[in-house]
Amino acid sequence: MNRREAVAAIGWILGGTMVGAELLVSCTSSSAKVNKVFDQDQVAFLDEVGETILPATSTPGAKAAQVGSFMAVMVQDCYNAEDQKVFLKGITQLDEACQKKFSKKFMKATPQERTALLTQLDAEQKQHQLTKQKEEPTHYFRMMKELTLLGFFTSEVGATQALRYLPVPGKYEGCTPYKKGDRAWAT
Repeated sequence: MNRREAVAAIGWILGGTMVGAELLVSCTSSSAKVNKVFDQDQVAFLDEVGETILPATSTPGAKAAQVGSFMAVMVQDCYNAEDQKVFLKGITQLDEACQKKFSKKFMKATPQERTALLTQLDAEQKQHQLTKQKEEPTHYFRMMKELTLLGFFTSEVGATQALRYLPVPGKYEGCTPYKKGDRAWAT
């Protein structure tokens, strides 16, 4: 291969990369699917569930950490097929429970109604954990709550704004003074 052929080949490779990336972005943005398991509406629903569990106060809430997208990735990549089914069915069950209790879908419910519903589901999942057999799947709301907490506190927003964060820690001090009301350490 001479120099002209090499330069032409590199031009084709770089040009193909630029055109291919643009084509890929334009194709994926028109699709309603986020990944193989979830669509955009489900991710938005999970963001609202997460925001009800960890609402924004003086620190950002779960929606700021995009916990819905985090849950979608974790369920697809880390959960087995049975747990994925339980989780997906749980989205529908949560919406149906809201419809039954308040005569409206979860996304249309007020923050107070959402909190009341999720408090009820939390009590239900705690009771389920006490009585379930080892081979039975975990309650769907427990999965959602655990993923919300994990997604929020491992995100940049959660670690730096809700927890105390020191990017380059100093020496190890095993006993540090703690005053009531201090935030926990992220690092």
